[in-house]
Amino acid sequence: MMMIIFFAVSLLASIVGSICGIGGGVIIKPVLDALNIMSVSCISFLSGCTVLTMSVVSVYKNMRAGKKMDIRIATLLAIGAAVGGIAGKMMFQSLKAAVGNENFVGMVQSIVLIGVTGATFVYTIFKKKIKTCHFQNALLCLIVGLLLGIMSSFLGIGGGPINLMILGFFFSMATKEAALASLYIIMFSQITSLGQTVITGTIPDVQLIYLVVMVIGGILGGNIGSRINKKIDEDKVDKLFMMLMLIIIFINIYNTCKFAAAI
Repeated sequence: MMMIIFFAVSLLASIVGSICGIGGGVIIKPVLDALNIMSVSCISFLSGCTVLTMSVVSVYKNMRAGKKMDIRIATLLAIGAAVGGIAGKMMFQSLKAAVGNENFVGMVQSIVLIGVTGATFVYTIFKKKIKTCHFQNALLCLIVGLLLGIMSSFLGIGGGPINLMILGFFFSMATKEAALASLYIIMFSQITSLGQTVITGTIPDVQLIYLVVMVIGGILGGNIGSRINKKIDEDKVDKLFMMLMLIIIFINIYNTCKFAAAI
């Protein structure tokens, strides 16, 4: 039964994550936290691995299908995000070591996720009325990527909704281009984050079968999501994205209360 839950969560989150460019971790992390199945560290690790496999598959499928994005900007952001992924992982480990209470860490992650998803939801509603920028400066791109990498790695969500908001506002990317660029950035940051976890020997005590099941869900979800993305227009992607943001906000409110009660 537990395997079915893990597979279903990873598959569905990866399908939606691939369509919208949010990675899927922003769904996996709070849902598994809410189910209270395992520790915050284990869930963050499994979420990151699932998101990595989904992003690799999705980027490959989209690029092969001829989807376009500004490769220069996306690569600069990805390099910044890779460095940020290391910093974010260090922040997570430092907070965990400092407080010695995973429930407190989980509460902090949930509160930050509420703020991030809430801001992104509001931005998506009004984005057609908001005047956007078009950054081209390499240093600015690296700094923005660094901040995205820190946020995604610390939260264990792989990138999430904040990528789309940042790419839309600072780089004037349309929804589908932003989704592909977001997955490209997520791929780099998660590779770096996973590499750091392996090198530093901080892999949490996770049963291999759970990792295998979720990675398979990520691969299948990336394939399915990429195909669906080709067939739907940008307005439908935006509507799906906003619906998800609302659901995620309420799940994280629940998680915040649950973690606070357990401290």
